[in-house]
Amino acid sequence: MASIFSRIIAGELPGRFVWQDDRAVAIMTIAPLRPGHVLVIPRHEVDHWLDLSPDLAAHLMVVAQTVGRAVATAFPCRKVGLMIAGLEVPHTHLHVVPIDDLSEMDFARQDRNPDPRALDDAAAAIRSALASTSGT
Repeated sequence: MASIFSRIIAGELPGRFVWQDDRAVAIMTIAPLRPGHVLVIPRHEVDHWLDLSPDLAAHLMVVAQTVGRAVATAFPCRKVGLMIAGLEVPHTHLHVVPIDDLSEMDFARQDRNPDPRALDDAAAAIRSALASTSGT
């Protein structure tokens, strides 16, 4: 059975995409730790990040850095945190989160009922920051 991320990537379920290429996507999470929380996900379903090919792992990091810079522009913060947990969905994903304090990376702080308009606005702000840095 396909993971929820595979279903979003395939268009079977809705997702707020901020990045897409032939190997990875970045989408807004539906349970953000903070506004601007993005997930970077390989298109190919790999459960554990340790099982990623070195090339794909490197690509995901490049995407996370690119998206992370846009997150920092759209959501000013002290740092952009990066975490790979992987227990909740059996499909590798990198959490990219604007943070001012380490406690903001605690999953107990997730907003399980975010305003859909706020998620749409966050996605638009990140896409705009990406477009302004890529020169498009």
